[in-house]
Amino acid sequence: MIKRVCFSLPLILSLLWGMTAFAQHPIILKQGEVLNNFGTQMLLLTDSAGVLDISQIKNSDGFEKVTDNVPNLGITTYTYWLKIKVENQTNDPNLILQIPLPTLDFVDFYQVDPSGKVLYSEFIGDNRPYYNRKFDNPFSTFRFSVAKGEATTLYLRIKGNEQLQVPTTLCQSKLIAQKNADAFLVFGIFSGIFLVMFTYNLFLYLSTKDKTYLFYIINLLFIGLLQANFQGFPFKYLWPDNVWVAKYAVYILTPLAALTGLEFMKNFLHTKELLPKAHKYSRLFYLLYLFAFIQLLLGRLNTSYQLLQMAAMTVAIFMLITAIITYRKGYSPAKFFLIAWSVFLLGLCIFVLKDYNILPYNTITYSMMPFGSALEVILLSFALADKINTFKKEKEASQEEALRISLENERLITEQNIELEKKVNERTLELQKSNDTLEVALKDLKEAQSQLVDQEKMAGLGQLTAGIAHEINNPINFVTSNIKPLELDILDLDEVINMYEKLDLSGDVKEQIEKIDSFKRQIDIHFVRDEIKSLLTGISEGAKRTAEIIKSLKNFSRLDENDTKPVDLNEGLESTLVLVKNTFPDNLLVVREFGKLPNVECLPGKINQVFMNLITNAVQAIKSKPVQNAEERLTIRTWQEGENVKISIKDSGTGMPDSVKQRIFEPFFTTKDVGEGTGLGLSIVFRIIENHHGNIDVVTKVNEGTEFIVTLPVNFK
Repeated sequence: MIKRVCFSLPLILSLLWGMTAFAQHPIILKQGEVLNNFGTQMLLLTDSAGVLDISQIKNSDGFEKVTDNVPNLGITTYTYWLKIKVENQTNDPNLILQIPLPTLDFVDFYQVDPSGKVLYSEFIGDNRPYYNRKFDNPFSTFRFSVAKGEATTLYLRIKGNEQLQVPTTLCQSKLIAQKNADAFLVFGIFSGIFLVMFTYNLFLYLSTKDKTYLFYIINLLFIGLLQANFQGFPFKYLWPDNVWVAKYAVYILTPLAALTGLEFMKNFLHTKELLPKAHKYSRLFYLLYLFAFIQLLLGRLNTSYQLLQMAAMTVAIFMLITAIITYRKGYSPAKFFLIAWSVFLLGLCIFVLKDYNILPYNTITYSMMPFGSALEVILLSFALADKINTFKKEKEASQEEALRISLENERLITEQNIELEKKVNERTLELQKSNDTLEVALKDLKEAQSQLVDQEKMAGLGQLTAGIAHEINNPINFVTSNIKPLELDILDLDEVINMYEKLDLSGDVKEQIEKIDSFKRQIDIHFVRDEIKSLLTGISEGAKRTAEIIKSLKNFSRLDENDTKPVDLNEGLESTLVLVKNTFPDNLLVVREFGKLPNVECLPGKINQVFMNLITNAVQAIKSKPVQNAEERLTIRTWQEGENVKISIKDSGTGMPDSVKQRIFEPFFTTKDVGEGTGLGLSIVFRIIENHHGNIDVVTKVNEGTEFIVTLPVNFK
């Protein structure tokens, strides 16, 4: 008997100890008191299958004591039940139990009397419509009634797919509004900062068109929404009836905020130029977030949330390291980013440490991430504002460099003009020594030179002058070479005439006549007469050729026609061909297909300059062919279409690829070797035609040639 008693006594003591260990004492609420985070006075039951209801729970002995002031349930798919006993020692029978964590998916509240009867129940959470709540705030807030001096039992059923923590507040109903005011104030400050920074940087983007600001304002939008979602306010103000958005907002906003922040960082720190490898490998983060999104689509919310946390931490570390390396490379704006990002990471670390109960859960630790985000956007806004100063300095430096280049170009052009003028004067002096005709021609050339108002025509003046001198020199040499034989023949004729004048009629006339006939046979009087005619014909042809060249030069330069007037364009083309004929290769065939054109009102000198540049370019394209055909062609056509006339100059030269064709009218663009061209010819052509309200089209194919088609209105308006 004694042995049996001894055997049962330890068992009875053990049972009594267990009952004492899990006995739950009520939380006593006194008048005017606000109790926060009293988790150690709660009991916890884990429903791994999520199938238990209140009827099963209220009689369950599976509850365990909570060891933390703020129960931390982690990231899990389990359902949890919390049991709370409350004793009311206030004068107010209406009490409030609040869980100030807006991101809980399901929160079910039950009030049970001592007999186990459910007195009141309410079901809220961000997976249920917002306006089903009795209190208009983003927190889980429940009002229950208990008389003064009495106690009641409360049950909370909690489920969620994110980090589950259960901070709690217990107070009289009249005190809850004052308690929530702190949270609303923090959110108001946070929202105000983000709104001001968003507006400010939007204005900067519209002013500068810098895409760095665009990425920043987009990132601000997503960060603001994400932080506001953690506070529960978007569910209240933006999508109160959209449970789907409320459920998945954190899974959507988190990658959007992270990736837009990553793109902003890459643009702000110029990683493409400074850290090309890091810029390239940053694309891997898109794959990581894509994998998390796939888990979301498969319904694995817990896995997706854990991947998002891991990705966010990895991106944060990557951005911090990138900022450090960029700053060490000497990019000074990186220090602003480094400071701002460090502040944000500090707030994030405090927020995460709170999740793992390393730091206590309170208003400060819960608000550190939005506080860090707000401070980050302020600092980054300062960095972007400093970037404007950087742009200003770069612009000033660029303007100084442009001014220096402009002055250097002006100096080179002046020296070039002086050198060209010197060469022209030397050539002019040489030509003036020849004869009066050449002197007139040189005068016309100097007058034509005064119309070459831009660099391209100045650059070609030496070549044009040399060609004309060559053309004039041939007929003049022909004239001068005929003068001496003509002089000798005239002397012979003069001698015959003198012999006739010296006839002595009183003497032997026959003998004198025979002597004269003998002299005529000696000098071959018939040959002399024919030679004089031939020499005079040659001199006349040389003079006509010289006059034709001078006329063509005058028609080309049109020095006396500076105003618009009706002009025969066919005549201008002929004059231009005469002047540049000396540049034609021997195997070049010039095909003229001139249509009947009305006189076109234009500036003749400028239009002739267009013809010369286009024909010269065509000839150069033919000469530059590596393999010459037996007969190369330069085809010039003119025709009328309605109120316009068209001039086509087509060559059989090398042609152009599309990359060259798109740039041929740009100033200073040339495909010639250095020193062989200024790149202004076609730019001047385009400007002249544009000033005449016309247009120019280019048809080209590599190794097949190029055709320029100029369209001019008949009447210049």
